[in-house]
Amino acid sequence: MLNQLKSMDPIIAPGANILILGSMPGEQSLKRQQYYGNPRNHFWFILDELFQTDISTRNYDDKRQFLKDKKIALWDVIASCERKGSLDSAIRDEKMNDIRTLLKNYPTIQWVGLNGTKAYDSFRKYSKNHTLPALPFKKLPSSSPVPGRNVKTFNEKVESWRELTNYLSMTGEK
Repeated sequence: MLNQLKSMDPIIAPGANILILGSMPGEQSLKRQQYYGNPRNHFWFILDELFQTDISTRNYDDKRQFLKDKKIALWDVIASCERKGSLDSAIRDEKMNDIRTLLKNYPTIQWVGLNGTKAYDSFRKYSKNHTLPALPFKKLPSSSPVPGRNVKTFNEKVESWRELTNYLSMTGEK
């Protein structure tokens, strides 16, 4: 039986420069109501490496504040879907979040990173039907610890995600 799932509210603050979009949080993240709440997910560990911090060991409120301080926003492309388990490949009947309005309400966002293939594919589908600002967007390797088609090591993921800090350096925000 498929479960009806609903995405969480974005983590965003005025002045955000970067938007990271996932697909749909996994079971543990939804249960905890925490983005990347599965302790095995690499997201917070990638940020540790990029920013030379220990944010992965902190509580969720600290993690949210860290993102806001770094001018990084988090959300999901998918607003709701049906899925059994946590795999993106099991997502069915997806409905998209209103990314256009979010970008309109936060015009300081200048770069969009898409966390994994499903987020990228869903975003491309969404952008065909909605006029979005002409922003650079980049498909990033999934922070999921589950092996997929294009398995990358943790260090390879960090190197791909480094574009995030490179962009922040260009804006003077790092």
